[in-house]
Amino acid sequence: MVRAGTGPYDDHRQPIAAPSHAAAGSSGPPRPAPLHIPRKAAIVPTLPWTTPNKPAPGVTQAYVMSSKFELRSLLDVPRFFLKSMGAWNQVRKAPGCFGASLIAQPAKRTFFTLSAWEDRGALYTYAKTQPHQGIMNGLRSTMRRSTFTFWEVPIDQLPITWDDAKRRLAEKETEDTAAAASGTQS
Repeated sequence: MVRAGTGPYDDHRQPIAAPSHAAAGSSGPPRPAPLHIPRKAAIVPTLPWTTPNKPAPGVTQAYVMSSKFELRSLLDVPRFFLKSMGAWNQVRKAPGCFGASLIAQPAKRTFFTLSAWEDRGALYTYAKTQPHQGIMNGLRSTMRRSTFTFWEVPIDQLPITWDDAKRRLAEKETEDTAAAASGTQS
């Protein structure tokens, strides 16, 4: 009879591998097993809606922007993700920003942004200010495709839902694809 932990199986009935230094012709200390990250552990959560500024009294509308960035290669994902955190830190302090959220899907090479602004001018000021401007210029070559959509909503509809933003992005992608096929620009 073999007791748990003393035979060729661990407690979960999986064969126990011989230590790496026990292989024929090998000597020295054991090597660590290869790192295995469970698929679910590699998923980056959504950065939740953050509200840097409350609308001023009398402001009734917000200017909303949502974007989808698809990268050319998985090799571009770590750099894009790290750089996007700089833009995320900037948006959390940006004048005129009423809220923002981010979804990162590294395995799919896809990143989504969603933000609401006092007006178009506040959004464009943010986009043209460092570090955002430099980050976007520096990452442009890593993009396979970028989609942007803009709309206005009453202030009381904030925060915007991701379902609404993704629906609008999908509609914009369809519109852009049709325009490219017909030779027109939207």
